[in-house]
Amino acid sequence: MVKVYEMNGITPVVHPTAYVHPSAVLIGDVIVGPRCYVGPHASMRGDFGRLILEEGSNLQDGCIMHGFPGEDTVVEVDGHVGHGAVLHGCRIGRNALVGMNSVIMDNAVIGADSIVAAMSFVKANMVVPPRSLVVGTPARVLREVTDKEIEWKTSGTAQYQELSVRSLATMRETVALTEVEPDRQRMQWESSLPLHLHKNATENVTANVTANVTE
Repeated sequence: MVKVYEMNGITPVVHPTAYVHPSAVLIGDVIVGPRCYVGPHASMRGDFGRLILEEGSNLQDGCIMHGFPGEDTVVEVDGHVGHGAVLHGCRIGRNALVGMNSVIMDNAVIGADSIVAAMSFVKANMVVPPRSLVVGTPARVLREVTDKEIEWKTSGTAQYQELSVRSLATMRETVALTEVEPDRQRMQWESSLPLHLHKNATENVTANVTANVTE
């Protein structure tokens, strides 16, 4: 069972199509929307402000959401929050990505379709324009996000939405095997590559198409 705690008469809400790992902790004023994924050891501590995951968003392993009283911490539709990130009183825009181990502080706004690079620190009150690539500590806007990067991000989020479905349908607690079985199968997924490999693959396809057209 998911660790869900009522506080001051307020109980977390989890949509039936969302998946929340049993090791995650949800306290008080927490709202997890449809088709969301909340990973192992994530903490959504709604004992001060309200915490909201909108439809199709994900909060991955070891992430923390929290905020001050009277404030909302929000991940909008199709938002994507990588392993170990911390969100405190901020807003992550529609289809935006927060990289692993990044920290987004109070009243910061990450614009739609933006990407915050791994291990970035976004200061309080920073407003990131839509479709921005944000890097560094403290974070700064480096440039505009490309179409290829948005395509890669959207594809990765879709996999987490599928992961919610698979987890609800097939994940169960069990006992570990003591040996690797012969012909051990692998998890079956459509290809999902790190961004640098995705770019290279796309460039190679484009080059091949161009060569075929010009030959």
